[in-house]
Amino acid sequence: MELIWFVIFAALLAGYFALEGFDLGVGLLLPVIGRTREGRDRMVAAMAPYVLANEVWLVAVAGTLFGVYPMLEGEVLFELYPLVVAMLLSWVLRDAGLWFRRRLDGRGWRGFWDTMIAFGSLGLSFGWGMALHATATGSSPVNPVGVLLGLAVTLLFAFHGWTFLAWRAPGQFGAERSGWALLLSAFMAAVPPLGLLGAAMPYLLEHTASPAALNVLSVIVLPVAPIMLGAQIWVWRTFRPGKDAFRLPSFF
Repeated sequence: MELIWFVIFAALLAGYFALEGFDLGVGLLLPVIGRTREGRDRMVAAMAPYVLANEVWLVAVAGTLFGVYPMLEGEVLFELYPLVVAMLLSWVLRDAGLWFRRRLDGRGWRGFWDTMIAFGSLGLSFGWGMALHATATGSSPVNPVGVLLGLAVTLLFAFHGWTFLAWRAPGQFGAERSGWALLLSAFMAAVPPLGLLGAAMPYLLEHTASPAALNVLSVIVLPVAPIMLGAQIWVWRTFRPGKDAFRLPSFF
C-alpha cells in the first residue's frame, strides 16, 4: 500500500507540473511575447480556460502530502516556511492578476495586474525548483544546486508555455506546434519532480502513514479520481485548438 500511494503521489505531482506548468509558462512569457495589449489579452485568453482545472492537481498534491506523509509535511513546512509563504503569495498574486486585469479598462490597471501575473508565475516556478531540491535532499533551499534547479524549472515552464501557445493558437505567436510537441514539453516539465522523488523514495516510504490511515484515505480519495480526470478531459475537448481559442471565461 505504501508503494501504491507513492506512485499516486508521484503521478499527481508530475501531472501538476505537466499541466499547471504551461499556465505558469504563459505567465512568464507575458512581458516577453505579449508586447501589446492585444497580445497579452490573447495569451491570457488562450490559457484561462485551463487554469482552475489545472490547479485542482495542486490541491490533490497537498491533500496527498498531508494524508500519506503527515510527518514529512510537518518537517517540510517547518524547514521551508519562508519559501512556502513566498510561493503562496506568488500563487495569490498570479491568480489575482487573472481575476482583476479586466475589471477596469485603464492602461495602468491592466499593466499592473499583468506584471503581477508574470511576477507570481516567476515566484511559483522558481520556488518549485528550490522546494523540490530541498525536500528531496533535506538541505536548505537557498544553495547553488537549489537555485540552479529553480532556474531550470523556470526555463522548462517557459518553454512549455511557448509550446502550449503555439499549439492552442497556431501562427498567432510566431510558431505552430502539434499535440505531440505539447505532450513532449509536458513530459519535460514533469521530469524534475519525478527525478527528485525517485531519489527521495526510500525516505518517503519510511515516513508513510500507517496502513489503516492509508486504507481510510483510499476510500475517501480514489472514488473522486475519475471525476477529476473526467473534468480534465472535458476541458481539453471543449477548448481544443481552433475552437474559441481566445474566448475568456466570464470570471476572467
